[in-house]
Amino acid sequence: MAARPSGGENRLVSLPLSRIRVIMKSSPEVSSINQDALFLTARATELFVQYLASYSYKHGRGKEKRALTYSDLSHTAEECETFQFLADILPKKILASKYLKMLEKEKRDGGVKEEEEEKEEEEDESEDEDAES
Repeated sequence: MAARPSGGENRLVSLPLSRIRVIMKSSPEVSSINQDALFLTARATELFVQYLASYSYKHGRGKEKRALTYSDLSHTAEECETFQFLADILPKKILASKYLKMLEKEKRDGGVKEEEEEKEEEEDESEDEDAES
């Protein structure tokens, strides 16, 4: 049987258990949280973050400067299959000017796509009318 963390034993984890409890309770399916589950969730989270950081450091460019950078983390999230679920949370940094250009392009392309979709819908409607006749 696993030892139950109590009082000073909570220092076995660095993350604040009260914050983790709030996050876990934010799920509508969770009504109560066992202390052991809370402790194990905190410990697993710490181990995951440690693994992500060490993997990113080993495979990143910050190693040259002996530093872990945001770019290392975002590159790991994009390139490593294990961490791809983090790609939306750790997007690559881009300049605001580049982002604005991307938005403009999407707007232009989106307008063209909308026109094409409208034409397709009209063609489908006319085909349906022809089939009914």
